[in-house]
Amino acid sequence: MSHTPVNRAAQTPHQDLHSEQGALRGEHPGCSRNPVIKVADLAWLEFEKPDLDRAEVFARDFGFAIAARTEGELWLRGTFAGSPCMVIRRGRASRFIGPAFRAAERADLDRLARATGSTVGDIDVPGGGQSVTLLDPSGLPVRVVHCAEQLHALPEQEPLILNFGTDHRRTNATQRPPREPSRIQRLGHVVLETRVFARTLDWYLDTLGMIVSDFLFLDGQRGRGPTMTFIRCDQGSVAVDHHTLALHLGPGTGYVHSAYQVTDLDSIAAGGEYLAERGYQRSWGIGRHIQGSQLFDYWRDPDHFMLEHFADGDLFSCDLEPGWAPMSASGLAQWGPPVTRDFLGANPSPAKLREVMAALRGDNELDPARLLGLMKAMSS
Repeated sequence: MSHTPVNRAAQTPHQDLHSEQGALRGEHPGCSRNPVIKVADLAWLEFEKPDLDRAEVFARDFGFAIAARTEGELWLRGTFAGSPCMVIRRGRASRFIGPAFRAAERADLDRLARATGSTVGDIDVPGGGQSVTLLDPSGLPVRVVHCAEQLHALPEQEPLILNFGTDHRRTNATQRPPREPSRIQRLGHVVLETRVFARTLDWYLDTLGMIVSDFLFLDGQRGRGPTMTFIRCDQGSVAVDHHTLALHLGPGTGYVHSAYQVTDLDSIAAGGEYLAERGYQRSWGIGRHIQGSQLFDYWRDPDHFMLEHFADGDLFSCDLEPGWAPMSASGLAQWGPPVTRDFLGANPSPAKLREVMAALRGDNELDPARLLGLMKAMSS
């Protein structure tokens, strides 16, 4: 009896694909037909914290360099030339203010201001610059910025020379990654939670010209549309990060985590050991994601904000169509330790319960069926 050989690779849902399947007829196209502008990248994130000294200690331990420090502001940067990664301003409580996206050119600020009835104003960023400040449908302030000067590059954390099979690039030499902070290269992406997912998604596509890499939907609810999306900037034929922004439906509004690129897996692992020795809390990792393919490791800072070290992420040009896949906790990583409750934000608290109840009573997209679907996805 003869047997037809089975192509195991063809049955692997993530082989050569960023998700299992494409869109069905009538589903969201993942782009805007006529966006106001097309932002070039994520510039930086803005926070407020009461203790800038403590914030600076963690920043250095996590791998940031200091771009500028005043009595009331702390600007953090990576090794790459360009803009800073983050600004932390002194405030009474720790909170996320919003993201800032980089305009492709100065004229885009004028175009955006005219289209939205906003104004172009100066910003106090190292080197100077201008911005337009908007509100997304979740009520989150979003800046679009153009910087007058770019920060110069800093020395890199060199990748180790690896031997592969018969490809021996290192002989008569040993190597050990130094036990030091992972040296941040740049800001990669930010993940936001919203109660008005569909309106918020369309706003970023229509206003900032971003495009979708992947949609995730709830089991049995695909007909109601996606509940999470990974969005990239549109630079035409130039391949860019799989996602610069990710959005997901939930009872909260605002920051979930942000991600910062480092050199390689050794940088992630050795930097993680450095953080653990100093008493910081790992949230999840080390592993490799499915959507985006990044090697990852997540940590909590002293104010309980989650930050990610990542390396080796996917790069997509404008030609690739969005993928669609079911949302699940097990689908967050191809390999690595099981996803933690801390990473999922599933640890119950009075504040979380109040947030859920307020969302269910409000005029938004979170109803009992959606909530139950999200809870099922995060336990599957």
